[in-house]
Amino acid sequence: MITSRRMRLALELVALAAPPALMAICGFFGYSRFALFSLIVVAASVVIFMVGYDRSRPSASELVPITVMAALAVAGRVLFAPIPSFKPVSAITIIAGIVFGRRSGFMVGALAGLVSNFFFGQGPWTPWQMYAWGFIGYLAGVLAQAGAFEKRPVVLAYGVASGLVYGLILNLWSIVGFFHPQDAAQFVALFAAAVPLDVIHGVATAVFLAIVYYPWHRKLMRVKRKYGFGEG
Repeated sequence: MITSRRMRLALELVALAAPPALMAICGFFGYSRFALFSLIVVAASVVIFMVGYDRSRPSASELVPITVMAALAVAGRVLFAPIPSFKPVSAITIIAGIVFGRRSGFMVGALAGLVSNFFFGQGPWTPWQMYAWGFIGYLAGVLAQAGAFEKRPVVLAYGVASGLVYGLILNLWSIVGFFHPQDAAQFVALFAAAVPLDVIHGVATAVFLAIVYYPWHRKLMRVKRKYGFGEG
């Protein structure tokens, strides 16, 4: 059992590290086929998580709240579609990670990205959105297990940071994969153009967390205790 857990954790770390490592290597060497290659790698990373989650054999009672939270994230993204970058997806993903653990947080984020893009449009960006939101949920679970979210300001600060992290991942992917800047000045200009939307995303996440985090956290913790699931 311990060996199996260690293997799953090792695979998770590899899956998390592979996409940004690939992006850094391809960006440094100017690899022209980065867009296609990265799509394969990031999709494989997401699949590794999903297969690992399935092999952990979650019970039906555990799958229900995860599915419901992913559905709420999708509904929230659709509902707030008219407001650019002002979405509750990251906030809901963070709550899932904090309450149910890192793998559940990743699953909620990844599923929300996949399903919501049936409304917004699928494309090569979908696996990267799944990865970025999944990473946010995963990291929230890791930090929660370490006791980092005992105070409200820390939760809200992570909400702001999550929007910037999500933007960093998607912006770097688009810049390295499609824009191919010729020098550092072009790279900075392209990256800076997206920062205002990333800030809005982070602020929106903190706002949603300020509104729903504590009531949802209490209710979900009761569900978790009642059915006795979650990650150790």
